[in-house]
Amino acid sequence: MKILTAEQIREIDSKTIAYENISSLELMKRASKAFFDWFTARFTDKNLSISIFSGTGNNGGDGLVVARMLHKSGYKVKVFIVEYSQHYSEDCAHNIRRAKVENISVKKITSTGDIPSLSDCEIIIDAIFGTGLNREITGITREVIEKINGSGKKIISMDVPSGLSMEGKTHFAVQATETVTMQIPKLALYLPDNKNYTGEVHLVDIGLSKTAIDDAETSFYFVTKQEIKELLKPLEKFAHKGTQGHSLLIGGSIGKMGSVCLASRAALKTGCGLVTAFVPRCGTSVLQAAFPEAMVIEDQNNTHITEIDFDIHPDAVGVGVGLSELPETQHAFYRFLQQNTAPLVIDADGLNILSKNKEWLGILSSKTILTPHPKELSRLIGEWSEDYDKIYKVRAFAKECNLIIVLKGANSLIIDSENVYVNSTGTPALATAGSGDVLTGIITSLLAQGYEPLSAAKAGVFIHGLTANLSATKIHARSFLASDIIENIGNAYFEIEK
Repeated sequence: MKILTAEQIREIDSKTIAYENISSLELMKRASKAFFDWFTARFTDKNLSISIFSGTGNNGGDGLVVARMLHKSGYKVKVFIVEYSQHYSEDCAHNIRRAKVENISVKKITSTGDIPSLSDCEIIIDAIFGTGLNREITGITREVIEKINGSGKKIISMDVPSGLSMEGKTHFAVQATETVTMQIPKLALYLPDNKNYTGEVHLVDIGLSKTAIDDAETSFYFVTKQEIKELLKPLEKFAHKGTQGHSLLIGGSIGKMGSVCLASRAALKTGCGLVTAFVPRCGTSVLQAAFPEAMVIEDQNNTHITEIDFDIHPDAVGVGVGLSELPETQHAFYRFLQQNTAPLVIDADGLNILSKNKEWLGILSSKTILTPHPKELSRLIGEWSEDYDKIYKVRAFAKECNLIIVLKGANSLIIDSENVYVNSTGTPALATAGSGDVLTGIITSLLAQGYEPLSAAKAGVFIHGLTANLSATKIHARSFLASDIIENIGNAYFEIEK
């Protein structure tokens, strides 16, 4: 699914009106109806007291149409027009007149004394600004938003939280509990810097022209279940372990063998036919006791890896989990990189070693997948000022080295030399020890099964996140473990293939 800019979305709105020969009011009604349907399915108690804050533009018009629909359905609605400008869009002005005729409470806010107390309000709907805002919020609008943010009420923003910047760092905006955005994902809604503004994000279809969306060019995409469903390979009737790929997981050191156990188990659980772990001698008994399905190759050293030498021919390799950064291990890692020809995933200590020896990046095979968390990323590419700057730097890094970067976090980003993909699955439950090790095993498994590196990265991140979504009502996010991710990989496949 395409992620588009505010300017592109405005163009698609215009093209939808032209292609379908409808009025702008009709398109506004479609958007408002989609929000109304979402809202009434979520909040069925019509005794709730709802305050809608609208602006003077078309986003304010959306809020007014929603107010009319809710009022007609029996909800208790009050509308407050934040008059940041005396110029009203034609559609907004039209819906103010309609709301007054329908006996809906509509009050203008032009000064501090007009701002309501909100003490008797239970839900606030924010429709002050849309995606077109390109300035800092000041004056009476800022005062209103400060009052909304300090209300302690549930706040639902229409399309985007008012004040959220679509192109740079946001300094002040509505702090929504939930955001209901109109059909096309907006990058700003999924960036860590904006976590205090966006809340939980929901997409609703408002019937925009498919032709107009298809014609829009972008290098940003939102990864959906449908895309992953179409990407998954069918499981052949006569498949056997020899046809399902062989993953090699290289890592571990004394005291850090759990990471290799997790990665190896995740690789097999994701569908790989064979899994071998390459570990120091201290890890052999640990692995074979904890995970008997895996095969093990021992390093000659007992406590850490000193020479990565094997006579098997894996279809993909994951390296770095629990590896350690000892000098002998770094040398062994370098020699391995020089000789490796298999598709490769590098994580954890493998990334830390690369950050200390950046000249080694030049010997990585094309489309090697790196899976850093933010701190590991900063060691590789340096610091960044805000999320848009981070994305720019990662894209440049991926292009220069011909790599695929999986930037782990809420709404993980998958970035290659051409595009940025925003993952749509996952919850805070994934912020747990070993979660990244499991992701390495999942992606390595998909590579071994014959998926192209970009497909393996997208599908792996999606499946990894989906396990947390599916477990949300069964395992509390605070109690979720990396092993719970592994246990739910099969359920994630069921959900995708439904």
